[in-house]
Amino acid sequence: MKIAYFDCIAGASGDMLLGSLLDAGLPEETLRQQLALLHLDDFELQVRRVEKNGFSALKVDVLVNDDVSARHLPEIEAIVQGSDLPAAIKDQASAIFRRLGEVEAGIHGVTLEQVHLHELGGVDTIVDVVGVLAGLAALGVERVVVSPLPLGRGFVKGAHGAIPLPAPATVALLKGAPVVGSEIEKELVTPTGAALLTSLAAEFGPLPAMTLEAVGYGAGGRDLPIPNVLRLLLGQQAAPNSATTETLTLLETNIDDLNPETYDYVMGRLFEAGALDVFLAPIQMKKNRPATLLHVLCRPAQVNKLMAILFAETSTLGVRQQTVLRHCLARSSQTVQTPYGPVRVKVASWAKSHSKAAPEYEDCRRLAEINDVPLREVYLAALQAIAADLMDTLHESL
Repeated sequence: MKIAYFDCIAGASGDMLLGSLLDAGLPEETLRQQLALLHLDDFELQVRRVEKNGFSALKVDVLVNDDVSARHLPEIEAIVQGSDLPAAIKDQASAIFRRLGEVEAGIHGVTLEQVHLHELGGVDTIVDVVGVLAGLAALGVERVVVSPLPLGRGFVKGAHGAIPLPAPATVALLKGAPVVGSEIEKELVTPTGAALLTSLAAEFGPLPAMTLEAVGYGAGGRDLPIPNVLRLLLGQQAAPNSATTETLTLLETNIDDLNPETYDYVMGRLFEAGALDVFLAPIQMKKNRPATLLHVLCRPAQVNKLMAILFAETSTLGVRQQTVLRHCLARSSQTVQTPYGPVRVKVASWAKSHSKAAPEYEDCRRLAEINDVPLREVYLAALQAIAADLMDTLHESL
């Protein structure tokens, strides 16, 4: 699977995304051919190499001769749907502009049909959105991962006057995405960049495991104290049936004054709220006080809910949070028949012909109680049934 990782060193905008795609190997002629399918004659694409704090990067400018100051969403959708672009790109672009329209409508308190897309309804924005979608498709990208996004402060001039940064549309579009504050008082993430990345990203986080094939740098327009570039890394993700990598969050807290009976209840609540794993470890704190280290492994979307449970249900005053990578095997479930009844089995596989299986504990425990036999006998019968099924499968393939 080909994967694209957008490393937002100095934020993201439509032109920075386009520049990174071209610098990573997208042929400029291919991009121009795809944009020509929009049938818009009032823009010119300018591509040039620039230097940003010692980094060589491609700067893309969409020079527009368009005197339309604002467009309604239906006008933009008509341009996209009336083009000769592939259907998948038309649908993706229309969905992104609809998101932009919904955000602007919510900010200004009007209906989706009434909202005017000022800066976001220009030809340059249409070119940016369509160009990025067409570029990813031309490069064969199947999965997009994005780094946390830095947000600057200050003000920018818009159609309605001074707009505080991050722009309200950018903030609304980034709900659910990891962001980090920056001391730079400039717009680092534009609404177009936010709309594209949040619509395309399968996940946010650190660089996933891949075999790196190409790197591209897209330049922003301003000179900043840091390199004003967006970095794109293209590569092949791990092959199917091997260990895959996912970005998770680990929450930790040290507790030395909680009734031990409470931990079982807390663990139950955390699992119900979406925790992937909860585990305890004994530790020695300052003054040699015995304590418990409570770990919670979860997906980033569950962090706030699980953090609230930790603060409400334990005596902790602080929780540490860190991003971790988990490498896990592809898993499936099947059922085997034993003399005591059916048992579900977890099967993990990797490479082409390697696998391992384990009976579900709860099934074995229940059958042991029903049949009044030792648990180990049920477990052993399940393992024997698994081995027999594997032998049958092997014989069928010969």
